[in-house]
Amino acid sequence: MVDFTLNTDVRTDFPHYWELCTGSCHAYTALREDYRKQLKKAHDELGFRYVRFHGLLDDDMCICVAGRDMTGKQTGIIYNFVNMDSIFDFLLSIGMKPFIELGFMPSVLASGTTTCFHYKGNVTPPKDYNEWGKLIQFLVKHAADRYGAEEVRTWYFEVWNEPNLSYFFDGTQDDYFKLYDYAARAVKAVDSQFRVGGPATSCNSWIPDMIRHCKDNSIPLDFVSTHHYPTDDPLWRNGGISVEEFFKKTGGKFGTYERGILRKMTEKAREEAGKLPLIYTEWNTSAMTRDSKHDESYASAMIAKTLADNDGLVQGYSYWTFTDIFEEGSQIPGAFHGGFGLQTYAGIAKPAYRLFELFHGLGTKRIGLSAGQSGGTVEALAAETETGYRIIIYNHNIPDAPIAEERIRLDISSVPGKKYLVLYRIDDTHANASNAWKQMGKPEYLKPSDVEKLNKASELVSEKIGLSDFPEIHIPAYGVAALDIVCR
Repeated sequence: MVDFTLNTDVRTDFPHYWELCTGSCHAYTALREDYRKQLKKAHDELGFRYVRFHGLLDDDMCICVAGRDMTGKQTGIIYNFVNMDSIFDFLLSIGMKPFIELGFMPSVLASGTTTCFHYKGNVTPPKDYNEWGKLIQFLVKHAADRYGAEEVRTWYFEVWNEPNLSYFFDGTQDDYFKLYDYAARAVKAVDSQFRVGGPATSCNSWIPDMIRHCKDNSIPLDFVSTHHYPTDDPLWRNGGISVEEFFKKTGGKFGTYERGILRKMTEKAREEAGKLPLIYTEWNTSAMTRDSKHDESYASAMIAKTLADNDGLVQGYSYWTFTDIFEEGSQIPGAFHGGFGLQTYAGIAKPAYRLFELFHGLGTKRIGLSAGQSGGTVEALAAETETGYRIIIYNHNIPDAPIAEERIRLDISSVPGKKYLVLYRIDDTHANASNAWKQMGKPEYLKPSDVEKLNKASELVSEKIGLSDFPEIHIPAYGVAALDIVCR
């Protein structure tokens, strides 16, 4: 039995930093109707305000392409922002904004032919940095002319994606800094109040180097961005060894990680970022593209712990991604295939989606909650809501570590007056469409009737429980429970 005591006299600010942004696949998918439908749902139900995607400058977006005459001879460069405008118009129409990742390199500007992913984003530096800067300035000026400088001042411009990995950037750190310098100056040339940042690295990397470079060379840097996943842990602890060296050393194995590792990573990054805003523009419960835990209640419990742990450390924490409409390795088959998304490609909410829904229902004041004992796998947080208080209890441990059902007793006697209690659950048998799909025989393709059944299985169901100042709740392994204390 684990005892928790609610203390309504202790109140601290609790900004919904995880709602600043969410991630998605490459920009071209944002032209799809089903993508747009799912993004609007995630915005409406989970509160996400910005969306970030790779590949805004990829050739399929036609933003920067070679002009050619009737003989096929190149005649110059053509800029075309029609597809970008369609995406940004849509985002603004649903109350969202773009978190603009400037990348990858248009072929007409690229110094080489190395690409990444199924959609072949070019990852080479520009052959002419002046032309790179000109493209960015034209793009930003077009956005300012179309949407107004006041609107674009609320956006973010992030330069590239994970340049510390050769898979994403075929250049050195110095090459990236040069790429950043030209882009940042181009953004600021349009409006000095537009926000630009980086280095958008994997594994919390290059933060001190980035800040030092910008300071020493008078380069604008409005925010620090980076990425992490718990599976980065062995690399993160390896004393600055390069990713390539690490994978040679380990044979490509990530290895295990410790419970709560994301907070340790974030604390270090927070210290390195100093007074600059720190925004994680990618994170998830693992970096694997086919991890069944993404679809299961395991993810909801880990997300709950991570969001509670990182309170007060970051200004943004963008979950990667809001949907399994995702083409980095092509669209992976299977209704539930362990994709990064909070929703399947058919729009069915996973347990992780429901966890974000429960957190969205929290207010912006965190309430004191103390545990009578520690050392177990169950933790909790509490916050005000519009009707009273919500306590979210989560039972999490890392894969292959001991975990079992936990019994919880809550002392809520500090809430005076009349009240009633409502319980929501996420576990193997509650708000879990993945398990329902398994019980259906794991059909690879879903009929409309299947989608309807799975949507029903994914729902959060409210359960009234007996009124008590000391309610007891059982939390299964990797389960989450949310107790609403509704004051009359």
